[in-house]
Amino acid sequence: MKIPTEGKLLRIFIGEADKWNGKPLYQEIVYLAKKENMAGATAIKGFMGFGCKSHLHTTKLLRLSEDLPIIIEIVDSEEKINNFLPHLDNMVKEGLVTLERANVVMYRAEK
Repeated sequence: MKIPTEGKLLRIFIGEADKWNGKPLYQEIVYLAKKENMAGATAIKGFMGFGCKSHLHTTKLLRLSEDLPIIIEIVDSEEKINNFLPHLDNMVKEGLVTLERANVVMYRAEK
């Protein structure tokens, strides 16, 4: 698979406890990205953060440590990212989705 050197970086900020059809939302987004033949997707777990409701989520507060921030990053061509966005509109009920230019320097796997 080849990504143009001028790609797009899609970031999805959600909570660890967010669900889609009873399963973890971050997991379902990554699985869908794979199904849609995206170049790759990475889910990153944060240890502290807050969103539009200003609720602090941190590993330091035991009662909130089960809903830590998750960031999913996907880099691919502008066309493939744009085709993926409508899925997120359905799946992400609370969160933040950003899109920015990405200069792809290298994308390869050893054969």
